[in-house]
Amino acid sequence: MTETKYTVNGMTCGHCAASVTEEINKIGGVSDVAVDVPTGAVTVTSDAELSESAVRAAVEEAGYELAQ
Repeated sequence: MTETKYTVNGMTCGHCAASVTEEINKIGGVSDVAVDVPTGAVTVTSDAELSESAVRAAVEEAGYELAQ
């Protein structure tokens, strides 16, 4: 298992977190997504290392931006 932390800009509520979680969960191998709305922290647990571009695309699909 691999745990990777990201920062997502623009989330302000539980609905935001749910949207981001839903899109990231669509990435193959993801087993858990934990979102902390106040800080924008997103922790993704997966079977193997995920490509940042896949996570970025999922976050953008949800309508938010992955911080650099």
